[in-house]
Amino acid sequence: HVQLRESGGGLVQAGGSLRLSCATSGSIFSINTMGWYRQAPGKQRELVAAFTSGGSTNYATSVKGRFTISRDNAKNTLYLQMSSLKPEDTAVYYCNANGRTYGLNPFDSWGQGTQVTVSS
Repeated sequence: HVQLRESGGGLVQAGGSLRLSCATSGSIFSINTMGWYRQAPGKQRELVAAFTSGGSTNYATSVKGRFTISRDNAKNTLYLQMSSLKPEDTAVYYCNANGRTYGLNPFDSWGQGTQVTVSS
């Protein structure tokens, strides 16, 4: 059973920075894609940034140039460096990963989310 746990959220003023982390646990054999999503009140969950199966990165247009996704493959840990934050970045940020366990069973897991609040 693969579990994800986000950390690093909080309250920050507009223009500030935060770094989110997503730690994994469980018998992960391989990860296909891994990324960050967010959901603001009254809105649908949306992709923020992700690594594709080929190792390239995708970013939402609204965060390009401000957010950077990175990962530590040895630790199966994902990061999101957020800079120049705006009030519209306020949301619950979720980590997602999918792949296979050592039993070669597929998994698609979500973390519980971490709140990011940007004040104006």
